[in-house]
Formats: sequence, structure tokens, C-alpha cells
Amino acid sequence: MKWADTHDIAIALADAHPGVDPRRLNFVDLRDMVVALPGFADDPKRSGEKILEAIQMAWIDEV
Repeated sequence: MKWADTHDIAIALADAHPGVDPRRLNFVDLRDMVVALPGFADDPKRSGEKILEAIQMAWIDEV
């Protein structure tokens, strides 16, 4: 997965962290969770606020 795969990342996060409310996460913690996902293969430094916000919104929609 790459940063642009926001929907796939959201699904993986929902599966990996079923008890986590994505609305309560700060972007630093969210970034760390994404980077730790199995199958994530992108440069951790390429994340930005817009990407993280898109992932967070997709995760909220997923749950």
C-alpha cells in the first residue's frame, strides 16, 4: 500500500485496530499506525496533513 491508497489503508486500520475511534487520533499517532501496517510500502516522510485527513475520514466512514 502507498499513501494514495487511502481506502485500502482505512480498511486495514479498521481491521487492525477495531477498538480505536479514529476521530480521537492525532495525526502523529495515525501516521505511526499506517506505517506499521503490514503491506505498507511507502516513504513514511511523504505523508502530509491532507493525506492523513483523507485516511482518517475514510476510516471513520469504514466504522
